[in-house]
Amino acid sequence: MIKKPITIQIASGLEARPVALLVQVASQYESKIYVEDGSRKVNAKSIMGMMSLGLSTGESIVVSAEGSDEQAAIENIERYLSSDN
Repeated sequence: MIKKPITIQIASGLEARPVALLVQVASQYESKIYVEDGSRKVNAKSIMGMMSLGLSTGESIVVSAEGSDEQAAIENIERYLSSDN
């Protein structure tokens, strides 16, 4: 299992469209992927779960992945969240 702190740099924060794109990125991988914000932890492949976090630009989260492709999953999720879409 890999855990990585990531700061969200998407200009609009994680609103509906960016959340949908993040879920698409996460869903490409077989690994179990979770996003943690404080005491809340949700499945990164769940649109409803991700929307419930209400994350904004500049917030720090922890992304964890466990599985055969966990390293690639973390790298691509970090790349997406660190981009200015």
